[in-house]
Amino acid sequence: MTHTRSVSRQAGQGMTEYVIIVALIAIAAIAVYQFFGNTVRDQTAAIAQELAGGSGATAQANAQTAATSAESDANTKRNLSNYTGNAGR
Repeated sequence: MTHTRSVSRQAGQGMTEYVIIVALIAIAAIAVYQFFGNTVRDQTAAIAQELAGGSGATAQANAQTAATSAESDANTKRNLSNYTGNAGR
């Protein structure tokens, strides 16, 4: 009976570690999307316009502007008192 409890605890510990790792990956993905979400949307819009036979130049320019802004935001130290996320974008 003691062996069964030990295996059960180990399985529970493994599952807990897995959940923590998945949560950290999700938080990291959300942070990356906050920085680069506008860039990805504009690049996707440019590709869609080009595939439809139109010009994606405006969307490409918007993507470049968003990428430059994201780079600037990434280089700025952020804390809870000065973080605004995507407010005003």
